[in-house]
Amino acid sequence: MELVAGQQYLNVEIDRRKVARYGINVADVQEIVETAIGGKEATLVFEGQRRFSLTVRFPVESRSSPEAIGNILVSTPTGARIPLAQLADIGLVEGPAQISRESLKRRIVVGLNIVGRDVGSYVREAQARLEKELNLPTGYYIIWGGAFENMQRAMRRLAIIVPLTILLIFFLLYSTFKSFRYATLIILNLPFALIGGVVALWLSGQYLSVPASVGFIALFGVAVLNGLVLVSYINQLRQEGLPLEEALIKGCERRLRPVLMTASLAILGLIPLLLAQGIGSEVQRPLAAVVIGGLLTSTLLTLIVLPTVYGWFEEKRAGDQPVSDPPLG
Repeated sequence: MELVAGQQYLNVEIDRRKVARYGINVADVQEIVETAIGGKEATLVFEGQRRFSLTVRFPVESRSSPEAIGNILVSTPTGARIPLAQLADIGLVEGPAQISRESLKRRIVVGLNIVGRDVGSYVREAQARLEKELNLPTGYYIIWGGAFENMQRAMRRLAIIVPLTILLIFFLLYSTFKSFRYATLIILNLPFALIGGVVALWLSGQYLSVPASVGFIALFGVAVLNGLVLVSYINQLRQEGLPLEEALIKGCERRLRPVLMTASLAILGLIPLLLAQGIGSEVQRPLAAVVIGGLLTSTLLTLIVLPTVYGWFEEKRAGDQPVSDPPLG
């Protein structure tokens, strides 16, 4: 917890009745305390074009303790000299060590580090417990900041960016194939990638975070690329007049190497990030785990499920036009 108390302060509480009994003004006592302890500007010292304030105050031994301060003599109008201890209560009290402000409001910071779980679930649990067990005085309220605040801000942006990314990918696919059918077919590759990324996070004991979300965006791009390579080549074989089943088999055989090379390149490049342990590894590992896990499942299912769904689409389309008239790629 931020240190806000524990600083010792010298408290001089003037007894107005005793001061009035001796005919002394409270302001005179305060001026003596200010001059003796804090110091007071007496004059100016000139050195050429420069000038300095000359401050006077009592020597250290006369102001180093409440007892020494209590022995300071105060003159009365009659000429008597009364110790300050007879005119005021002098002592050390504990006060604030610092007063922090933010946006013109006082604040106290309680900092903590979370180990073994994600920030989001921890904050949700902490908010529920504090709401149930903590009764704040009037005027006090709690704001959750730091990494949680940054995560919330990033997640709100990602909630907009990710759907827009998928829509943009779908639009580009439609522009390429001129067909909603084939654009939808390749977009179906994204859930295959999503499965592997989620399983990889779970197996590695990590959580869905901002780096992991960014990893999913990168993963979607590679998964769509693999699906695009496969479907484009199958369409090319269909245009050459090959039957549907033969085009599917040959397409998978001949595009096996490009698809595996694309996935292997990304996986091998991210393995060092997945094994990182130094500074910044908390950002690198979730991203690498998502991409590696997603590519493993996406590549496997692209070569197995995608051709199957392609054949199902074509068989369903065959009811409207002959199979021998394959769609243009």
